[in-house]
Parts: sequence; structure tokens; C-alpha cells
Amino acid sequence: MTDIRKSLTEKAKAMGWKVSAAQADQFQTYMELLLEWNEKMNLTAITQPEEVVEKHFLDSMTLLAWPKLKQGAKVIDVGTGAGFPGIPLKIMRPDIDLTLLDGTMKRLNFLGEVCAALKVSARRVHKRAEEAGLDKTMRERYDLATARAVASLPVLAEYCMPLIKMKGHFIAMKGPGAEQELEEAANALETLGAGEPEVLSLSLPGGEERKLILCQKLRFTPKGYPRHGGTILKHPL
Repeated sequence: MTDIRKSLTEKAKAMGWKVSAAQADQFQTYMELLLEWNEKMNLTAITQPEEVVEKHFLDSMTLLAWPKLKQGAKVIDVGTGAGFPGIPLKIMRPDIDLTLLDGTMKRLNFLGEVCAALKVSARRVHKRAEEAGLDKTMRERYDLATARAVASLPVLAEYCMPLIKMKGHFIAMKGPGAEQELEEAANALETLGAGEPEVLSLSLPGGEERKLILCQKLRFTPKGYPRHGGTILKHPL
């Protein structure tokens, strides 16, 4: 299996982040497990080690560019899939209290094995995002809800905003079309309790543009949200 430690460390450094030798080992193990499990189940279409570094690991690390993630923050990764961005964030910020939310048990089993191998702790919750938002033990409990490659912004806002506590943040990880999505999501964000969103622009070492859409929660999410999953998709706010 390709050794990605040196390449990952150098590319992260170019983006302003220091990856220790121990963290590089964790990323190496994570990649090996990802590619091994991917032969049995569909976790990722990206299977070249260097692409995993750039498009999964460094892409997930772009969250580190946001300076307001406090020590011990409660973070939920909504629709985590193969663990992005949650697990790379936890490797880089072991202090966070991480919850990985996914509707597919097989993926969560994979993530259980990853967490054990990397010796990181994360809660794994088997629920759809709209179920989590209605669960009293999860609603308005998190400092940060984030998601990557899950849905369009109006839909994503309805999945994530109900989970965030007052003054907490929702960060949507997007590519170059973020501004267009923001326009389409203005009503959803307003309805669900977000303040004026900000956009943080970054580039990956390979030149691909990334945008973090930052939304702070300034009002409680009204009772009727999130709606049923099918309704959210068919009739976005």
C-alpha cells in the first residue's frame, strides 16, 4: 500500500497545518482501511492514494481554517459516509466531542473499525438527519453541525440547523458554486434561525476551489422543522 505520510504532511504544511508523525500514521491507517473496505462496499469513488489525500483528507481539514472551533466543542458530522469530514477533523483536533451521523449501518460499522484502529473516540448514530433533528436528545445540542457532499444547501440547512444549539454554527462544505447555492438557500436559512452567512474561500494544493459556508444560529429553529425527508427533498424551503 502506498505510503502517503510524507505527501500528506507536506501538503498540509503548505495549507498552514502541522501534521505530527503520530497523526500521519493515523491518516495512513485510515486510508488503508478505507481502500480495503471499499472493495466490499461502496464507500468512495476515489481510490488513488494521492487523490484520497487531496480530495478526502485535506478537503476535510479545510474546516481548520475556521478559527472559532472552541476546545471540547460538540461537533456532529451529518451524513458522514466514510467519515468525512468528521474523522480527519478529530485526528487534527482530538479535543472535540464528535458524533458521526449516518443512515446506513454498514458505513457506521466501518467507522467503528476505523475509530478502534486510530484509537479515537466518536459516537456513531444510526439515524436519518431529519430523525436526528426531531430527537430530543440531539436537537439543539451541538456547537457545530457540518456536512460534505450530502445535499444542496436549502436541503442541508434543514438537516443541520435543528441540531445546533443557540449561537452554535452550521458549516456547509462546498465547491465553486457556493454563492449560487447561498442565494437559493436564503429563505431556508432565515426560516431555520440562521444569521447572515459568511463564505470562507480556500484552495486545495491541486488548485481546486473550496468554500466553507458559515452560518451562526441566532434564533431557535421553529417547531415544524425538520419536516419529513421526502418533503424536504421535494419542496426545499
